[in-house]
Amino acid sequence: MHFDAVLLPPRRARMIAQGLWHDRTINDNLDACVAACPDKLALTALRVETGELRRFTYRELARMADRIAVGLTRLGVGGNDIVACQLPNWWQFTLTYLACSRIGAVMNPLMHIFRERELSFMLQHGEAKVVIAPKVFRGFDFEKMITDLKPSLPHLQHVVAVGGQGANSFEALLSGPEWENAPDAQDILTRSRPGPDDVTQLIYTSGTTGEPKGVMHSANTLMSNIIPYAQRLHLDAEDVILMASPMAHQTGFMYGLMMPIMLKASAVLQDIWEPKKAIELIRGERVTFTMASTPFLTDLARTVGEDVKAGGAGVPTLHTFLCAGAPIPGPLVEQARSALGARIVSAWGMSENGAVTLTLPEDPDTRPASTDGCPLPGVEVKVVDGDGQALPIGESGRLLLRACSNFGGYLKRPQLNGTDADDWLETGDLARIDAQGYIRITGRSKDVIIRGGENIPVVEIETLLYRHPAVAQAAIVAYPDERLGERACAVVVLKPGETLDLPTVVDYLKAQKVALQYIPERLEILGAMPATPSGKIQKFKLRDLMHSA
Repeated sequence: MHFDAVLLPPRRARMIAQGLWHDRTINDNLDACVAACPDKLALTALRVETGELRRFTYRELARMADRIAVGLTRLGVGGNDIVACQLPNWWQFTLTYLACSRIGAVMNPLMHIFRERELSFMLQHGEAKVVIAPKVFRGFDFEKMITDLKPSLPHLQHVVAVGGQGANSFEALLSGPEWENAPDAQDILTRSRPGPDDVTQLIYTSGTTGEPKGVMHSANTLMSNIIPYAQRLHLDAEDVILMASPMAHQTGFMYGLMMPIMLKASAVLQDIWEPKKAIELIRGERVTFTMASTPFLTDLARTVGEDVKAGGAGVPTLHTFLCAGAPIPGPLVEQARSALGARIVSAWGMSENGAVTLTLPEDPDTRPASTDGCPLPGVEVKVVDGDGQALPIGESGRLLLRACSNFGGYLKRPQLNGTDADDWLETGDLARIDAQGYIRITGRSKDVIIRGGENIPVVEIETLLYRHPAVAQAAIVAYPDERLGERACAVVVLKPGETLDLPTVVDYLKAQKVALQYIPERLEILGAMPATPSGKIQKFKLRDLMHSA
């Protein structure tokens, strides 16, 4: 695979001179952990459905990564090859990335909610050579789904099933101890290690086109965010970091996988969100920090509050909960602070950059309730009008971003990179900045709905609705939801004589293999769409309708 990461080379000299890129890869960090603290607990992973708890020291983590790296090489994987990983928060997810990094392969994390429609595009576009997925997770047969897609994916050579019983199982192909004794193992593990500017991650994000875009990151872009992020939050080797947010999101990948290793800290993974299980993990593993979207905070605060009322011990070790993905309602900050006894930090970010604005842990509670934080070191933000002119403090406009952690570009789509000659990135969001430099996201110029931290590809769903025989016009808009922040509503105009109800819409989209989380949860039927003279649907009027209903 050739990676057209055109945004990296022009910035290198400046980033190095400013001390913002550190030229350290995940290999360097893991090797440092093995040298300094080989017997320290590195990773604890819980499978909620089975109760299985797997632990690794740093020495064991590195040995397993080396095994899997040799196994991947036997499958034909080499430098710059794509290994797609559609796993939940299992230990195999972390180990797959570490193994890829040993041999210069690039990991493509894929959300486990994705089904045929999303996967067929991403695997084709990314030219994945190997896919690693569960045999079965939560009753769904991932191995069968991907195997059925394989004939239409010319680059895909192997489907590896975690928990499978056959010859293509993860256990048979990758994690067996025999790879440690392979005569060429040392050569394999040293000959193709990637540099800090090589692409190390390909992660897909939804955008205004409705088609996912492949975001390319190097070790330098990722680490230049993780280092100041950890410093702002006062995290160090003594911390225990719980990640229940999906590892296939940038949140989980950067702060649940890469950051603990960078800090020589300990990571704890939870694969299915159950707040009672999270409480058990926080207590049992003495978790100090976690990060997730607003629904996780809502659930955890409520459940801990109920536990304390019933005589439970609460979660005394937890000192910080960072919340991102949707604005935090003011009352929730108060409730969570009281129930958890932890500092609540708000943040905003993108797959293209990581979390680039954070409130400070020492900020008053009004800050995370009313802002999305201020920029990390190495990050600049500005708000401009439609002509690109800077707007006064407090006025809402287009949010532009210039950051050391800015991605390397969109795979095969450099025309969409969205940066100008001065490296300012058009974020697609609307925001305002206050006198202290804190931002507040006020809307999105790109047409994406965020449901519980998960971006819904609006244009793709609209396109499918337009194909329904009863639909003349369709639009997807957000409506507010206390727990998830937003949900999706389908607004349609019907063809003469046709009828439609929500269950029919849901069944239709399921038949199109759309991920369940992307399917609208409300249907509104109008006689006509509000539109401009040129015929463009005025979505702001539809949103107003949703908010007032």
